[in-house]
Amino acid sequence: MSNVFIFVGHSGSGKTTLIEKLLHELSGRGLRVATIKHAHHKVVLDTPGKDSWRYKQAGAVMSMLVTSNELQLVADAVDRREPGQLAQRFMGEADLVLAEGFSHAAGMKIEVLRRECSTVPRCKIEDGLIAMITDVDEAHPQLPHFALDDIAGIVQFMLKFSPDSNSISKVKQGGEEANAVSPMKWDWNQ
Repeated sequence: MSNVFIFVGHSGSGKTTLIEKLLHELSGRGLRVATIKHAHHKVVLDTPGKDSWRYKQAGAVMSMLVTSNELQLVADAVDRREPGQLAQRFMGEADLVLAEGFSHAAGMKIEVLRRECSTVPRCKIEDGLIAMITDVDEAHPQLPHFALDDIAGIVQFMLKFSPDSNSISKVKQGGEEANAVSPMKWDWNQ
């Protein structure tokens, strides 16, 4: 199963921008990274009247549209909607899965909290919160804190914290596998 990290935070806190930067860094290290985005509003995923839409309307539990360089899968999501379940069901080829939103889902959460948006975290430690990316020092001081621009530090933490850290900490470098993360002690009282 893929290693899933759930990024949570208030609207406008910078979750999407952070994930974009993490994707660049992680994929640059040779990791295969997938994303899952939770939408709170209705989104049309297929075009009414097109063949793939017609297949779903006729009873297909999944419909895939494949072009010369991309594919889109539309599947029923009545159950198995948690990021870990979705990753297991659809993203088995990924080394890591970065999920955005899903603040009420089970799993490892990293919260993005910027003072200009709010000083009150969305999640509690009991919700699976493992780290803060924040300029609010008083928010969960017992957890590791990272600056929003500390991409290398966040990646290093994720790779060390991952339940499958042995397999994902090795990346291809010049055709040989090497350990991508050097040992580091975390200051849990930052």
